[in-house]
Amino acid sequence: MKAPLDQLLVTADNVLRTLWADHHASRPYPPATMSPAERSASLSESERREVASLMRVNHVGEVCAQALYTAQALATQNAALREHFTRASVEETDHLAWTERRLQELGERRSWLTPLWYVGAFGIGLAAGKLAGDRVSLGFVVETERQVEAHLQSHLDRLPPSDWASRAIVAQMKADEARHAVDAQKAGGVELPAPVKGVMRLAAQVMTTVAHRI
Repeated sequence: MKAPLDQLLVTADNVLRTLWADHHASRPYPPATMSPAERSASLSESERREVASLMRVNHVGEVCAQALYTAQALATQNAALREHFTRASVEETDHLAWTERRLQELGERRSWLTPLWYVGAFGIGLAAGKLAGDRVSLGFVVETERQVEAHLQSHLDRLPPSDWASRAIVAQMKADEARHAVDAQKAGGVELPAPVKGVMRLAAQVMTTVAHRI
């Protein structure tokens, strides 16, 4: 088990890297397997702006996921569970790198409010782990990933059919999030009360609405 100071330093490093570092994926960029024609499918200006807004929202979602997992790893006293959160965080870093790269390809920026989203998600993760315990903390992961999976499906429904690059990224993210939910449930995550799920959905709706534009 890491000493408290070591874990705090790891947490601080994760915060700084998530918010200000350039992210590098450990897995290939999903569109890299496509033909040049598929990757360069033309989009109208209105389509480009809409795709960029959706990818900006997805990027914010991955920032929040990093914050959640980092806070939960800090909160738990269970070394195996900390490793579980760390492994999931690595895949979320892949998602950060992919969404950032796609935003760059679209000539767009990340959300100006990224630090605010991180702080909010970190607080939720820390509270869940410290106040409610590991099983509830894992339950938050299960419900969060389920909601994110549904959210990503809605993006697949909204993305232009010709935008194979964005669709490949979102599809892989969706598959990863579904697996994270299953893994957290197998690790002992409990079902959260309906009111808590409702508050989580409301918070997510506020985040996605604001991040779509800002």
